[in-house]
Amino acid sequence: MMQVAMGSTSWVAAQTMAQNMVNDKEAQAITLGYAVDSTKVDIKKFPRHAPTQKCNNCALFQGKASDAAGGCPLFPGRQVVGMGWCSAYAKKA
Repeated sequence: MMQVAMGSTSWVAAQTMAQNMVNDKEAQAITLGYAVDSTKVDIKKFPRHAPTQKCNNCALFQGKASDAAGGCPLFPGRQVVGMGWCSAYAKKA
């Protein structure tokens, strides 16, 4: 298999990461109100959302606050965007 270099990340690694990302159009993501950009959450539908709430500062986020993406137990084996949000948001202690 041919690999095309993209900086320090190979094309194959980039494709694998993209496949492991949660898509906000998936059924479970829609049910949870998952948005890849917290600033674009529908406030009328999710009035408890606050601009400071993001996946990377949620108790469920399985990564560092500085990570661009990380695991989430709501989407096993997949990653959510650190700047994303869903209705299961719980502020990290």
